[in-house]
Amino acid sequence: MTERVQYGSLQVAKELDELLGKEILPGLNVTRDEFWISFNEIVEEFVPRNNSLISHRENLQEKIDKWHLDRKGQSHNHEEYKTFLKEIGYWVEEANDFQITTAHVDPEISEIAGPQLVVPVMNARFSLNAANARWGSLYDALYGTDMISEEGGAERGGAYNPLRGDKVIEFSKTFLNKTIPLSQGTFQEVTSFQVHDGNLEVTLSDQSKVSLKDNSKFIGYAGEPGNPSGILFKNNKLHLEIQVDREDSVGKDDAAGIKDILIESAVTTIQDLEDSIAAVDAEDKVAAYRNWLGLMKGDLKETFIKGDSELTRQLNTDREYRDTLGKEFLLTGRSLMLVRNVGHLMTNPAILDKAGKEIPEGILDAMFTICIAKHDLEGNNPLSNSRAGSVYIVKPKMHGPEEVQFTCDLFTAVEEALKIRPLTVKIGIMDEERRTTINLKECIRAAKDRVIFINTGFLDRTGDEIHTSMEAGPMIPKALMKQQPWISAYEDWNVDKGLEAGFSGKAQIGKGMWPMPDEMLEMYKTKAIHPEAGANCAWVPSPTAATLHALHYHQVSVSEAQEKLLERVEADINEILTIPLLENPSSLSDKEIQDELDNNAQGILGYVVRWIDQGVGCSKVPDINNIGLMEDRATCRISSQHMANWLHHGLCSEEQVLETMKKMALVVDQQNEGDSDYLNMAPSFDGQAFKAACDLVLLGRSQPSGYTEPILHKRRLEFKS
Repeated sequence: MTERVQYGSLQVAKELDELLGKEILPGLNVTRDEFWISFNEIVEEFVPRNNSLISHRENLQEKIDKWHLDRKGQSHNHEEYKTFLKEIGYWVEEANDFQITTAHVDPEISEIAGPQLVVPVMNARFSLNAANARWGSLYDALYGTDMISEEGGAERGGAYNPLRGDKVIEFSKTFLNKTIPLSQGTFQEVTSFQVHDGNLEVTLSDQSKVSLKDNSKFIGYAGEPGNPSGILFKNNKLHLEIQVDREDSVGKDDAAGIKDILIESAVTTIQDLEDSIAAVDAEDKVAAYRNWLGLMKGDLKETFIKGDSELTRQLNTDREYRDTLGKEFLLTGRSLMLVRNVGHLMTNPAILDKAGKEIPEGILDAMFTICIAKHDLEGNNPLSNSRAGSVYIVKPKMHGPEEVQFTCDLFTAVEEALKIRPLTVKIGIMDEERRTTINLKECIRAAKDRVIFINTGFLDRTGDEIHTSMEAGPMIPKALMKQQPWISAYEDWNVDKGLEAGFSGKAQIGKGMWPMPDEMLEMYKTKAIHPEAGANCAWVPSPTAATLHALHYHQVSVSEAQEKLLERVEADINEILTIPLLENPSSLSDKEIQDELDNNAQGILGYVVRWIDQGVGCSKVPDINNIGLMEDRATCRISSQHMANWLHHGLCSEEQVLETMKKMALVVDQQNEGDSDYLNMAPSFDGQAFKAACDLVLLGRSQPSGYTEPILHKRRLEFKS
């Protein structure tokens, strides 16, 4: 049983209260009693509103289900459907045009376009890695990935391969030629750098001295002007540094002594309390909040063993340079950190209300993450996060403008409770639910003085698409989903509505995650379209990926791309509302159906077994072809809802689903045989993980909005008990 402390009508887990009193509140102008008195009031006001919003979701879904059931066997009438969605209040009328008015926003969000990391905040090592990913080695990112071909003896692995190193250097210098071109010649010909009278002087192999084609891109240096150790450039508002060291193992063989090129990479990082973690009780919430506290106070450390060495990781300090006139200045060594709270649905046993019921976890997150971030606002850290004096909270899984308004009202109440300047807390709106997509303009309007971010999360968005139209019929195979017109229209619509509301130069428009962390060449080819599509940030799965994706933002000016996009015809709402139905289910062979079930089941099991048994909310999970994919609850939501949809419409039977789950459990067990902490699902098939995976499909139709959390939390708590 959880030991609890009574504060007013609240029953608080003792470990959460101790974290607050002993670690969070010291150094802040808020007492323990003030905190809990205010929180009591917030719970009493906002819990009923939260519950009402969840009930409204269910009521709307019941009406949509009935609409489809009443027309079963009839062809889908698109115009009638749109009218119906408006009549029930699912789709609201757009009001007049407006511009967002958010103030006190850091340039990393308002002005600088670049990669964005999302990282589970429960893992201190990962959190620190991400926060420190503001700067990344281009040489390392190229050498250690498939960006550089292994053909012709350029294999990676083992000792340093000079042939591979030469390819890395050639790629890097070609990048410099395109990004910061010389007035004459190429970086392959450079033999030295010097700073004279505020200008960069570059000597080539023929002894000629040249400058940059655009001298304004040179903004500073490290070391001595006559022999700099670093030369700093700025292009499209992003920095890069040529590092020079003729004693270095790489630099000694380079004509110019270049040992590496440092790329400003993860400009922003989302420290995640949601889809990438498994937090089901007070113990888990304390661990997550403690790491967020360490990041906000700047003292988070993690010690670990790597090889034969003990290493300690902590936040990077700021980087020191001199400007062209020799005056010292600093650049932040860390990514600007946002924190993703949970959505409105789930509750958590960390705090019980006067009726002994768990309070909504989103309300808990708001109070605690903002209170923790106050340390940064008050300057209680040697390494600041927001220099503009804001707190950035990404809010997922909101359905429509009413839920956005609720979140903004909650933030207002928390600001007042914690004695924080009004509108300090900013909101990132994740456009990942169908009702938010079609009402995006009004969602933004509800948060127009707080919004700093919208993005497309096509994974959750697809899960919601399937669940919302569950009764309409069987859906197309999952692999075909991204090729559907509604997906591209949804992506364009998000950009269109953001630009229409004045996001350019004020807020982020983001694109979703690249799921294959080992496939960097393919990522590099694929994500090149994101800056061109008007996205000034896009999610990547690792610091290495951030460094590689950052190259795209040097190649494309997002602000210029956005200006052009303002002139295009707005995305078609009719395409967005087109349901991805399988027109002729009988066209699928038995093998095609079974292959789809196998693929979905293997992905569900591979993810869920780590979630339930090890408390890992996001990890690289091998797919059915043994390709590592970054899986979180969003990918699980798609797979489980897709199987539930086919089961519901008779493309497969419950027996076939269970047989498939057992068959794929054997595959997943084999894929994890090298993990000493892994618990096999076969041959008993009676563990909580296997039961959870089956529940996600067999009970998938009845899950609220198709979310995986209710089942996962229940089974994880049972496993922990």
